[in-house]
Amino acid sequence: MSVLTVNSDARWQAQIAHAFSRAAPCYDALATAQRQIGQRLWDSLPHNAYKVLDVGCGTGYWTQQLAERYPHAQITGLDLAPGMLAQARQRYGGAVHWQQGDAAALPLSDHSVDLAFSNLALQWCRDIGAVMAELYRVLRPGGQAHITTLLPGTLEEIAFAWQRPEALLQPPNLASVEWAIGESDLTIARQAATVERFYYADLQAVMASIKGVGAQLPRAHANLTRADIAAAKARYEQLRQPEGLPVSYRCLTLQLEKSP
Repeated sequence: MSVLTVNSDARWQAQIAHAFSRAAPCYDALATAQRQIGQRLWDSLPHNAYKVLDVGCGTGYWTQQLAERYPHAQITGLDLAPGMLAQARQRYGGAVHWQQGDAAALPLSDHSVDLAFSNLALQWCRDIGAVMAELYRVLRPGGQAHITTLLPGTLEEIAFAWQRPEALLQPPNLASVEWAIGESDLTIARQAATVERFYYADLQAVMASIKGVGAQLPRAHANLTRADIAAAKARYEQLRQPEGLPVSYRCLTLQLEKSP
């Protein structure tokens, strides 16, 4: 990897950490979609686990749920954003070990985790191959990773309204994710690609749902005029459904296993 690439990755991580740290105080109030999508993982979790890792734990909602589900387990909540971890510590205290870190360079020992859980975090990782390799490294033989992540086409309505698809997250496609899993030697026990749609009253509510959870990339020259906003509203209104303005999340749900 070149020095230029390393520096670019470092800047990207700093931007993501800053965006999510800023969003932390209001994250839980606006994370309706994230909660509903995360619920998909719950029924498939194993009955027992003793060392559990929540990758991209955010403000700790699912981490705390995992702690309650596995009361005798050692639980670690890991996130890149210090602001998210500060909120998690404030809300849930010290029963969970809160750890700042990168999913592509996990600060854990080899074979130290029974269960890895990650809800809507890995799409922010530029090197999905490194993430899968790290999950393989830290999972014990027979361990599992339960993951939701996003696929291209997510937030397509917002891209259409603003005519700026490049300003939105561009997650890896399904083929790239499957290749990364295969290279890591993890196996896919369960996989499902679905589209989840959520509805909002108006453009302001849509944008609050995105900005409020940190899910917006920084944009150069992003000063918008009243005409820009009016045009975006008009385009979005073309998509209105009886339930409201749609926002689509193209979700990939995975259950991965490391061979015993």
